[in-house]
Amino acid sequence: MIYLTHAFNVNRMAAKTVALDSEAYELLKRQKRSDESFSDTVKRLARPRRPITTFAGMWGDLTEKERKGLDWTYSGIRDADRRRTERIRQMWSGK
Repeated sequence: MIYLTHAFNVNRMAAKTVALDSEAYELLKRQKRSDESFSDTVKRLARPRRPITTFAGMWGDLTEKERKGLDWTYSGIRDADRRRTERIRQMWSGK
């Protein structure tokens, strides 16, 4: 069992001790970004997700030129993914 403790910081926030088994600790550690504390990681992962519908209409104010630019960018990314997938497929099939 691994115990994580968070010392009092400058803001004098209350601290809690959380017990994690080794597997849970390793999973959390893998999710932790280099610039995050474990508290930051838990908050990021536990924060409620917004439904995709909240983003509907977000790009409604883009100009036609901006939309075409995005289409072109995403099209290029999809094409690159297809080429990469084909190279991997050929590599695995021995061709």
